[in-house]
Amino acid sequence: MRKLLVPVILITFLLAGKSSFAQSYFTANEYGISFGGSQYFGDLNENYGFHTINMAYGLYGRRRMNSYIALKLSANYTQVGYDDKYNTIPYKVSRNLNFKSKVIEATFQAEFNFFRFVTGDKSFRFTPYLTGGIGAFYYNPYTTYNGYTYDLRPLGTEGQNTGLYDSRKYNSIGVCFPIGAGIKYWIAPGVNFTFEIADRLTATDYLDDVSQTYVGVDKFPRSTALNPAKSLQDRSIEIAGNPELGRTGKQRGNSSSRDQYLMAVISLSFNFTTYKCPAFMGRDLIKTY
Repeated sequence: MRKLLVPVILITFLLAGKSSFAQSYFTANEYGISFGGSQYFGDLNENYGFHTINMAYGLYGRRRMNSYIALKLSANYTQVGYDDKYNTIPYKVSRNLNFKSKVIEATFQAEFNFFRFVTGDKSFRFTPYLTGGIGAFYYNPYTTYNGYTYDLRPLGTEGQNTGLYDSRKYNSIGVCFPIGAGIKYWIAPGVNFTFEIADRLTATDYLDDVSQTYVGVDKFPRSTALNPAKSLQDRSIEIAGNPELGRTGKQRGNSSSRDQYLMAVISLSFNFTTYKCPAFMGRDLIKTY
């Protein structure tokens, strides 16, 4: 009876292992790394040009709620920027503004798979998905002038420090709303590949330090090496020599829309095992008997 029971137990384990291998053998949590590129869109890049793509890096953890829904918490780093010299509209070229900013973000996203996705199960190996969520990011726009780098926010280039335009003041911490799509594919049991494109819609129009109108050169103190705000609020003079462009009330940016940055990344993540695979347990039983 004992010898007859062994093959029955073994077959039961093998069948169970085949059907529940991916569901039970791997944890619902996975951890990964990502890298790719980013591109800013906003007042200096309203035509969605891709002239200033920068590298993006990240770490994340994903929790599988079921085969169709997952939640992801990630931390990412990139740099964004643009220059009016890449624009094709003469007015924007003569505006001559530019900026760069490091961006450090933390996001919480939900993922909705089109198909069942179960790592390790060949029947559910691939799926496209949609993603959306919310996040916070740090940014600090800066530019280079006369060989020196200046942070733009403290200078108040749109009159923030004059006492007349307090509503234009902005913080270095912003809120973003990632929305995008991607594909998932497990390349080995517990090893998953992801490609994702997600646009970060932000709640700020000052990612680039540009939003509304010129306030007039007379609102700024004399430009110095320590405080070049008077020179940086209107840089058209550097190439056109025409101070008329920066006159009071003249449009400097487009306040009707918020700034964005897009991230396209590939990721590699890993699921950890929960307990010994039933198939291996069966082999151990054979050795025992």
